[in-house]
Amino acid sequence: MRTGELIVIALYFAAMLAIGFYAWRKSTSDVRGYMLWSLFDNLEWSLGYTKRFGMVHVNFATQERTPKDSAKLYSQVIATNGAVLND
Repeated sequence: MRTGELIVIALYFAAMLAIGFYAWRKSTSDVRGYMLWSLFDNLEWSLGYTKRFGMVHVNFATQERTPKDSAKLYSQVIATNGAVLND
């Protein structure tokens, strides 16, 4: 994955966490955590297997799974409680 793509992913994570924090602070939502939409590349009803947006690449022929750079970044977000997004 290119550096620019990782920056976009990091900004996305930061924005989603900030929105959740804002909603929690304003007491408009019962925010208990954050979960990404898709861990693995998978079948999307409207797109088939053409779009891959999971954090783990799946080789559909062999079923081999390989973590993408976004998975590594997200593991750092979790391990540092989001502090890595400030770097």
